[in-house]
Amino acid sequence: MNIKPDVSAHFDEATNTISYIVKDPNSPHCAIIDSVMDIDYAAGRITHDHADALIAEVETRGLTLDWIIETHVHADHLSAAPYIQQKLGGKIGVGEKIMVIQETFGKVFNEGTEFQRDGSQFDALFREGDTYMVGTMQGFALNTPGHTPACMVHVMGNVAFAGDTLFMPDGGSARCDFPGGDAGELYDSIQKVLSLPDDMRLFMCHDYGPNGRAIQWETSVAAQKADNIHVGDGKTREDFIKFRTERDAQLAMPKLIIPSLQVNMRAGKVPTDAQGNPVLKVPVNGM
Repeated sequence: MNIKPDVSAHFDEATNTISYIVKDPNSPHCAIIDSVMDIDYAAGRITHDHADALIAEVETRGLTLDWIIETHVHADHLSAAPYIQQKLGGKIGVGEKIMVIQETFGKVFNEGTEFQRDGSQFDALFREGDTYMVGTMQGFALNTPGHTPACMVHVMGNVAFAGDTLFMPDGGSARCDFPGGDAGELYDSIQKVLSLPDDMRLFMCHDYGPNGRAIQWETSVAAQKADNIHVGDGKTREDFIKFRTERDAQLAMPKLIIPSLQVNMRAGKVPTDAQGNPVLKVPVNGM
């Protein structure tokens, strides 16, 4: 908690995603958390404006990129990890349960045997409690399944990047109805996050501005304990499971779930056909 990283947030309006550049306060080294690759799905066009802004900041500040971290396999935006890696270097890391995601959605998208389901597309597969270095600053990974099996919260100094485990206090929590999701597991994972020090700074992966408020992305463990509308103020596991299950049944699929899963389970690489052309599949009635 004595280490206070510098955190720069980049909001992507198209997907309501916040990406972060987190810098070691004692060196020019940094990590990027949850990058975004832009896609016009209707036009089948991929661009990199959001990633280019991250790259430009890293270069302008003279930083060295050590890690490109995915808190989970996102279903609502495409990762720009390999594009950023090509420009800046760094290792791409995700939770080791990526293999569960690859196995599940390898079947959904009818991927052939050439699609590896061992997580080898990533440079590092994090397990519970794994540590890594960003310059002189140690990060560590907390396994937080529930939204997906591969969700992890990453802690560096006095900050934690929550992924979709939590939203801002007035936003609550993420859905649990994707394959491998589990409301009870998510409640337990949230309790693990809330066991961190009260003044730990928490950074969200998404914000949707509930009730018309301005977009926000930073809160604290203490604020979540007191005010989170889904788990705060002593709400029980049973209450959470009942609410989350009923709420999830009313939610539509994310607009970009089909391209996002195909790309993100490959560490941000767009799949190709036999001729090497980028191509995405649409599994009819398969989701």
